[in-house]
Order: sequence, then C-alpha cells, then structure tokens
Amino acid sequence: MKKHNKTAFLTQSGVIAALYVVLTLVSKAMGLDSGQIQLRLSEALCILPVFLPAAVPGLTVGCLLANILCGNLFWDVLFGTLATFLGAVGTRALRNRPLTALLPPIVANTLIVPFVLAYAYGLPGGVPLFMLTVGLGEVLSCGVLGRILWSVLDKHKGALFQ
Repeated sequence: MKKHNKTAFLTQSGVIAALYVVLTLVSKAMGLDSGQIQLRLSEALCILPVFLPAAVPGLTVGCLLANILCGNLFWDVLFGTLATFLGAVGTRALRNRPLTALLPPIVANTLIVPFVLAYAYGLPGGVPLFMLTVGLGEVLSCGVLGRILWSVLDKHKGALFQ
C-alpha cells in the first residue's frame, strides 16, 4: 500500500471511529446506549464497510473507545467490541449483497451482547429476553437507520468514496 493510501485509510478509520464515539455519546445522553434496551445511533454506521475497508477498524476502535468512555464493564468493552468487529467484517464480506450485508452486525450483537447483559451486569430478564430487546434495537439502528444511510451514501458514492 502506498503512503498516500495508508494515510487515507488511517484518516478514514479515524473519522469513522470519532463519529461512532460521538453518536454513542449522543445515544448515552438520551439513555439509549446500553442496558436491556439499546438503540445506539452509532450502529447505523455499521453499513460503512460496504463502501470502505477502513470502516472495519474504524468501527471497531470507535466501539472500543465509546464503551470505555461510557464506563462500561470490562466484559462489555471486550465482547461488545468483538461483536462490532465481527459485524463489520461480515458486512464487508457481504458488501455486494444489499439484502444480507446488514445482517452480520445485527446477528453478532444479538448473539453476543445479551450474555454480557445477563452475566457481566446481572440484569434481570435473562438471555432470551435480551436477545429480543438487543436484536430489536439492532434492527432499528442497523437495519432501518443503516439502510437509510446506505441509500444516501450509495447515491453519492462516486464523489465520496473514490
């Protein structure tokens, strides 16, 4: 990779990480970032690996930093970041399949985060309930907001993602 390409990659990753952190902090201010019911606005950015490979590390680092800044427990920081990484890798792998590219972050978070809520935080309700609530939040943030973002970015991808 040429020096210019490395710089562009790092810059794109950094901007995406920063956006993820800011949107998570906005969600936190509204009381939506964690707990049994989660609707992180930042999860809409999980569509970005469709357009940029730099989105994979950007989303991962952004999630890591956001989880730390929000004061989440170690296991939440670790496994929440892992879920975001797996979702981003899956979305990148499915980037040419519009109907399925949004599924990896939804599935990864729905399968991983409920165990963190149940066992790290000891929240009442149980894993099946948390799969429902976290999954619903992911469908809304990734599926609905992410799809809207995808539509907007796709119309301008030639100018935005050269």
